[in-house]
Amino acid sequence: MAIWLGYIGALFIGLVLGLTGGGGSILTVPVLVYIMNFNPVTAAAYSLFIVGTTSAFGTIQNFRKGIVEIKTAFVFAIPSFTAVFITRKFIVPVIPEIILENQSFVLTKNTFLMVLFAVVMFAAALSMLRKKKPESEISQKRNIFLSIIKIILVGFLIGLIGAGGGFLIIPALVFMAKLPMRKAIATSLLVISLNSLIGFAGDMSNFSMDWQFLAIFTFIAIVGIYLGIYLSKFSNETQLKKGFGVFILAMAVFILVKELFMTPTVLKP
Repeated sequence: MAIWLGYIGALFIGLVLGLTGGGGSILTVPVLVYIMNFNPVTAAAYSLFIVGTTSAFGTIQNFRKGIVEIKTAFVFAIPSFTAVFITRKFIVPVIPEIILENQSFVLTKNTFLMVLFAVVMFAAALSMLRKKKPESEISQKRNIFLSIIKIILVGFLIGLIGAGGGFLIIPALVFMAKLPMRKAIATSLLVISLNSLIGFAGDMSNFSMDWQFLAIFTFIAIVGIYLGIYLSKFSNETQLKKGFGVFILAMAVFILVKELFMTPTVLKP
């Protein structure tokens, strides 16, 4: 039963990506952990492959429409995917299984990663719910060094939690690269696909992969993204993002309650 619920979740992930241009990928890890009972570290690795491949198919669709800024995407992707690869290859494997322990509290690696994920979900939800500033209010001043540091930190965060990071990348493309929102959303999918797939490459030598499962789950998500792209022609993007933002906020609360106040489930290695 859990596997079929997980595959329904895969379809929903792709559907949201196609409808809103981002955000759906942040559901991949919760689906893998709480529905399909994968370990958070494994779930993050699988999420990078699923999100990267699904986003690549979305990028192909957007490229045909002529709204992907390839040069800008690589400028942003190179520092971030370098950080993602280093994080997955070298940092995640050395995080201790027990991070903090005293008489009344134990912070495990799994709990830490899922709580961090919930915090990121809060930020993603707020990004979807808040009103966008008019273009005239956007600051024209740019600090290139600070921008690069932010992009590297985004890559580090993506590497830790396995999410695509679209809610962080899209504002960066709008404010730093001065792309119109439509092009920023399309270009972000290319950045996400590069970040995710190169980050996944960093995981390949750390543990064995269930390629059959990954192929099925990813295929269903790709079907979802094409369905979402088609349905987006008939939908109100603003209302969709607000509704999905509320859903993500509720999911973040669920994860925090689950990880901090409820007995953890037995997870697959």
